[in-house]
This record gives sequence, structure tokens and C-alpha cells, in this order.
Amino acid sequence: QVQLVESGGGLVQAGGSLRLSCAASGRTFSNYVMGWFRQAPGKEREFVANIRWTGGITYYADSVKGRFGIFRINTRNTLYLQMNNLKPEDTAVYYCAAGTTTAQDMRAYDYWGQGTQVTVSS
Repeated sequence: QVQLVESGGGLVQAGGSLRLSCAASGRTFSNYVMGWFRQAPGKEREFVANIRWTGGITYYADSVKGRFGIFRINTRNTLYLQMNNLKPEDTAVYYCAAGTTTAQDMRAYDYWGQGTQVTVSS
């Protein structure tokens, strides 16, 4: 059974940093693309970043380029999202997802975590 478990969310002031983690289990993810999405209250879920588990090619939403970094540690089967210079508009529930394409459409992802709340105060 595939499981993606996020952690690391919390409350932070604008300009601060957080690192989210996503522990993946239940299958081999070497052929997968791992992604982070977020959903703010009243808004649709949106793409944040993704990375090929093998090879490490990354893509970012324009809104987070230069501030967020996605990476994985294969030996730990864990995905990370380093978030720096956080802004109030980054406030959302952040979800980890696994899929087989680099598409930024959430419908391309097969597995999802339960989400972790990130709140950025001004």
C-alpha cells in the first residue's frame, strides 16, 4: 500500500523559512515524479514544484522560483520542500504527490498525502 506522509508545516512569520518532508513507502518510486501542490482556502489546488525521483530534474511554479527548493534523499525515500522568504500568500495546505509524468496538472498524479498546513503571518 502506497503511503505519502507529510510533515514540517507550521506557523512562521513573513520572511521566514520552513522545510516540509514527505516520507514515501509502499513501492519503488524510481520511475516516479514527486510533486508538491498547495491549496489555500477557497482556491483550487495548485502546482508548486516537482522532481524526477531518478535524475533529479526539477520544475517550479513561477510564484515560488528562487524561494523554494525541492529535493529528495533516495536512501531515506523522502521528498523535501525547502521554503525560504515565505510570504503570507504562501499560506495553504501543502500536499505531496507521486505520478508518472512531469505534468503540473494534479490529475496526472496517482498518490497523495494527507497534507500539512503552512501559515505565514505578516
